Amino acid sequence: MQGSPTTPIPARKAQLVKRLQELGARLEAIEEELDSHQNRDWEDLATEREGDEVLEATGNAGKAEITQIRAALKRIEDGSYGDCVRCGEPIAEARLDALPWTPLCRRCAP
Repeated sequence: MQGSPTTPIPARKAQLVKRLQELGARLEAIEEELDSHQNRDWEDLATEREGDEVLEATGNAGKAEITQIRAALKRIEDGSYGDCVRCGEPIAEARLDALPWTPLCRRCAP
């Protein structure tokens, strides 16, 4: 799928690198926020803990997306980006527009 007519590979790579940087900054901010909670009041601590759980879930989702983006960048480097890793068929451009890191075509996706 190298050099797809609608969105060339260098543009996809730039999009993925930009998203990777955004996620890195977001995860750093989440870590700082989680580290800043040092409240000793039990009620405040309970409220902070609820917020921390949301932050942790967001952070975990971000880490998973980072892993997927790095895998997509590796596929760009090895020339297999845009082809489904399961069946080998090209991934639809619209799917790559929505999920540029996806390794699967629509048919093979869960």
